[in-house]
Amino acid sequence: MDEKTLHTLEYDKVLDCLAGYCSFSASRELARAQKPTAHLEDARQKLAETREARQLIEAIPTVSIGGARDLREVLRAAARMVVLEPHQLLDVKYTLVAARNLRRAFEREGLDYPYLVELSLRLPDGLGLVDVITNALSDRGEILDSASEKLGKIRRDLKIEHDRLMAQLQRMISNSNIAKYLQEALIMQRDGRYVLPVRADFKGRVKGIIHDQSASGATVFMEPLSIVEKNNAYRELQLAERDEERRILSELTALVAEHLDTLEDMLAALAEIDLTFARAKYANALDAVEPKLLALTGDRRPNTGGRKQTTAAPRPPSPLIRLYQARHPLLDQESVVPIDVELAPQTRALVVTGPNTGGKTVTLKTVGLLALMAQSGMHVPAASESEISIFETIYADIGDEQSIEQSLSTFSGHITNIIHILERADSHSLVILDELGAGTDPQEGAALARSLLTHLVEREITTLVTTHHPELKAFAHATPGVVNASVEFDLETLRPTYHLTIGLPGRSNALAIAERLGMPAVIIFAARQEIDPAELRADDLLDEIYRQREASREARMRAEEARHQSEKLRAELAARLEEIEDERREVLEDARQEAETELKDVRSQLKELRADLRRARQPLEILEQVEEQIEEIAEEVDAPVERHEPDMVQVHGPVRLGSKVMVRTLGQEGIVRAIGEDKIEVQIGNLRVRARLSDLMLRGSAEAEEGQRKTVVGSRSSKVIRATGESPGIELDLRGQRADEALDKLDGYLDRAYLARLPWVRIIHGKGTGKLRNVVREALQQHPQVQSFESGKDGEGGDGVTVASLGS
Repeated sequence: MDEKTLHTLEYDKVLDCLAGYCSFSASRELARAQKPTAHLEDARQKLAETREARQLIEAIPTVSIGGARDLREVLRAAARMVVLEPHQLLDVKYTLVAARNLRRAFEREGLDYPYLVELSLRLPDGLGLVDVITNALSDRGEILDSASEKLGKIRRDLKIEHDRLMAQLQRMISNSNIAKYLQEALIMQRDGRYVLPVRADFKGRVKGIIHDQSASGATVFMEPLSIVEKNNAYRELQLAERDEERRILSELTALVAEHLDTLEDMLAALAEIDLTFARAKYANALDAVEPKLLALTGDRRPNTGGRKQTTAAPRPPSPLIRLYQARHPLLDQESVVPIDVELAPQTRALVVTGPNTGGKTVTLKTVGLLALMAQSGMHVPAASESEISIFETIYADIGDEQSIEQSLSTFSGHITNIIHILERADSHSLVILDELGAGTDPQEGAALARSLLTHLVEREITTLVTTHHPELKAFAHATPGVVNASVEFDLETLRPTYHLTIGLPGRSNALAIAERLGMPAVIIFAARQEIDPAELRADDLLDEIYRQREASREARMRAEEARHQSEKLRAELAARLEEIEDERREVLEDARQEAETELKDVRSQLKELRADLRRARQPLEILEQVEEQIEEIAEEVDAPVERHEPDMVQVHGPVRLGSKVMVRTLGQEGIVRAIGEDKIEVQIGNLRVRARLSDLMLRGSAEAEEGQRKTVVGSRSSKVIRATGESPGIELDLRGQRADEALDKLDGYLDRAYLARLPWVRIIHGKGTGKLRNVVREALQQHPQVQSFESGKDGEGGDGVTVASLGS
């Protein structure tokens, strides 16, 4: 990518924002050093890594490379065999632990995050260094006694010698013959040796070696001769301890140097993973989406410098830019006005016109910057349907000046940049030119701008330009592959709206603005007389188009708001109906349980009455009739309270012969073949089934058979049933239902069971009086899909159950 373009489009500022989300310096440097890639698969992989990192952060908000340190200086020192300090070795340990934990976390979630797992494969699993450093150093950087056997022995001896030395010194300061010569009864140290503070006047009274004296000279610090040997022994042990600690640190340094390559690779992998997490966090902060990155199809159009080719023209590439609700990432995301930029595959140039400070330059920078971000693996602040082609190079010439006082040197600078771009750009490039043809004589500038744009379009180079020259509006309108666009201006507030409109050129608002600001009407009228009438008619037509478009946009917004409100009300209604249904079921369930209790009491009383009648030798026929009635009531009570879905959907449109419908109870589509008074016959493949109108959902129409009569059945309310296409189960419980309800349920159940290829089904109708059983078996005998049926075995319910075999 062109370095000047990256700076012009403020790509470096985006990288600074990205680096702010990194956890340590290695990844921050990597963030600031990254460049957009021109390789489609590399860019797509980085986008996928960012997507997985966002998903992982959402699932596990605490995930990070926590504890990792930037070890580059440490590793360079180890490579030179400079002995590492304890805190440096602890940094190595903490980084290894962070890498190990991160790798294990990714391995646990491997199926969901394949790209992150691939990154983590470069992370080592401890290398044994963690345990070695842990055994040698405490978390505060102190070398432990367990670091070596020799060090442990030295420190034990050191403690013993220290205790002996302190005991002898304590006896001396407690001795009245010595204490009277001391300035204070304290044991002190000078130059690593223990001393006593003796008054200078009595230094000859205490035999010893003077190591120091106080600033006033009133006190000398003497080492009594009686403890010199013990001080020497203690000092020797201190030096031995120092040498052993140095040896241990040297060994640990050598171990780090031994794994230098692995540790450097681990550090690079951690930096890359942290950068991936940073891209995810930055995307979340921008409320960004993953753009669909597309390849540039077609052949490369060579840079011929404008010369004609003698060979057959190559097939031109087809770039595509569709950025919806795109926002500049460096602007305040709460207040920035999103724009829609859409360039169809055959569009080669977009000419943006409009007032100064209206957002033309920001539009160009937004497109260029989002393209660079996408090719760097960053998600872009736009809507989820956004997609953009990958460009091998992007060139931009954008000036900072926004007024008419542009000097010749500025014009020369722009021309120099454009020449540089023309020499390097090809059909796989994106070229962005701001204020094309500005900074010089308007007539010559317009001619030059038109010529440059023609040249770029002929070379099949995707180009975005802004301009104030009206000639380019006409050029864009008349040239295939070139499209006008404009930033809008509100004449009421005299402020730009920053909305981008594709397909329409910008209006000339100079006279309208002057008139609203109070310019005398006579001057405005005279100015209008100087303008070509054709241009005035064009401006009037543009005004009307803009008004109609604004009215359409407001109507769409109102319709969308109304749709949103209706969906909200529908959701609230559905929730309320669910609550009502729950209350209904609760009431019915309470009633059913109460009825069960009462039936138990009745059965108990009947049992006692039967015993009394038997003892009295009275006939029992009347009791048997009562018992049959009680059993029928019990079957109704035993029936579960079914959940009823609320009536929320209607069959749309009339159902005719030949209509294509969905039988929702079966989850299958079919064609209406016959229409009865209360049932409709639908053909599903080779099977014909009967269904109620409320069980059908209109899908479309198939051509009716020749000569068939067009019979219309009016629509009526139907119940929402979720079509699952699954087996209805091998058992249907009809107990407690009336005969007509049971037959309707049986008919639909047998159709679903047949479609699910069930070999047999069990229909539970209970014993009772036998009326429901007879009705069910008559229906089974007439059903075309039932081959045979029989009563259930003793273990299946006997005569209370019928087992039906279905055809294959």
